[in-house]
Order: sequence, then C-alpha cells, then structure tokens
Amino acid sequence: MREFWQEQGLSESLLAEVDRYRQQYPWQGERPVTEPRFRYYGREVLEQAVTAIAAGKNLLLAGPKATGKNVLAENLAAAFGRPDWNISFHINMDSTYLLGTDTFRNGAVEFRPGPVYECAKAGGFGVLDEINMARNEALAVLHSLLDFRRILDVPGYGRLRLHPATRFIATMNYGYAGTRELNEALASRFVVLQLPAIGAEDLERLIGAEFPRLTAKGRRLMVELFADLQKKCENGEISSKAVDIRGLLDAIRLMEFGLGVYPALSMGIIHKCFDEDEQELVRDTVALRISETMKAAELFD
Repeated sequence: MREFWQEQGLSESLLAEVDRYRQQYPWQGERPVTEPRFRYYGREVLEQAVTAIAAGKNLLLAGPKATGKNVLAENLAAAFGRPDWNISFHINMDSTYLLGTDTFRNGAVEFRPGPVYECAKAGGFGVLDEINMARNEALAVLHSLLDFRRILDVPGYGRLRLHPATRFIATMNYGYAGTRELNEALASRFVVLQLPAIGAEDLERLIGAEFPRLTAKGRRLMVELFADLQKKCENGEISSKAVDIRGLLDAIRLMEFGLGVYPALSMGIIHKCFDEDEQELVRDTVALRISETMKAAELFD
C-alpha cells in the first residue's frame, strides 16, 4: 500500500506519519488485517483522509453513489495496519446491537460485546456504513465515544476507554430511501470529506489494474461509456442506478469469461434500472458505443 500511495503522489512526510502510527500501535490481535479488494485512486482525497486519520480524527466520507467511500475506508484501515469492523446501519438499528447485550452461556449470564464495543476495545477501524440511515436515538450512544472523552459506558458493565489506535470512519449517501439528515451533535464529532465522482483517468487506472488483459481500446470504451452515464445522471435524464462502478467491473469480469459485451453490460448495468422508460434510456446510451454483436475477444489480449 505504501508503494501505491507513493505512486499516487502522497508526500514522504505524510507517509512517515503512517509509519509512525504502525510502529506505535503494531497489531497483535487475532482478527486479520485484510488486503483491500480494490485500490482507491485520487491523490487529493487520499492526502486529506490520511491526514485526518494520522491526526486522530473521526472521518465522515460523504458523497453520491460510485465515489468509492467504502473502498477508501478499507484502504485506510489496511494502510494503517488495523483490522476493520464494518457496521452497516439501517432504520431498525438499536444501541443493543452496537454495544452488546446479555447472553446466557454455560449456565451464567455473560456480556456479548457488539461490533462497536469490540472495535473500540481492540483498537480497530470502525466503518459506520450508511450512518444517516439510523435513528438518532441509536446513534446517541456514540456521542461520548466519538468526542474528546473517547469513552463508552455500557449499562451494567462499567466504562470502556477507547484504545488509542481506534478510529471511526462513517459513510453516507444522499437521496437513498430511508436516509435522513445527520444529527448535528453527531456530525460535529467528525471531520467531513466530500468525495468527488471518479475521474476518467483514475477509472481507467482502476480498470487496468483489475483487468490487465483488457486492451487500451477496451479500457477507453468502458471509461467513455461510464462518462456518458454519469452525464445523463447529472442532467437528470436517468437515476444513479446505472452509474454503478461495481456493476461496470462485474460486466467486464463477465466479458473476461467470454460473455458478449452487450449481454454483460445488460447484466451489470442496464438491468439495474427496473423502470422500463429509464432502462430504455440506459440501453440507448450503451448502444451508441457498443453493438449487440460485439465479442469480448475484441477487447482482450
């Protein structure tokens, strides 16, 4: 990861802060530090995010779909040498799930810690995914955890002080069903990083790293198609359903296994839109660049 960040243009002084953190807090727990599936491309965003984590801040990653919020969180955890606890929020989330609850084991009542408790105690990176989908009552339990006090009170089990290596990274999308305005008290406990849509150059690098057999022509074709979909979404012609990097990568993977280019894009992108009129618009956008008879072999070495 360090070499990759050097290639992205991060300064040596900032990378030295990452090294200092890793030396000060070497991971010795049983939970593995996982290598991220994808790399995050974007020097400015990486620079701001790494600075926030090195400075001991909680980080809120905000932005629309397909900006790489979870990918960035995974990259940060791996680079700082810590395991991550991914906590996906939803409208029915409660404090019991976050902190833990009583359980009956071996004839006695024991405390079964929740993911936030485990992460705080071990010194991990807690990824609070889609934090603006949870009710404010559930999130209120995090207030003392995320501010300067860095403590967690568990009723009946006393007080836990956060491990100094612990960091929390929250993500939030706009406009999804079930999302709401983030509570002001909670928002004040984060530094906020607004993630931009991925640029053409960075998307081409991502695709090239993931699919080394894809030709330069194939990479450009996929990048140009994604840019077309982004533009239509920005203009309000289609929703963000089709502007899906995961779907694009899935489609290219299907092509790599020999499926035709158009059918692969239908499965990965076009059929993500369930409204017939919108699906037709996305289909027309794809058809402007790709014929229904194009073979996958035309795009791979």
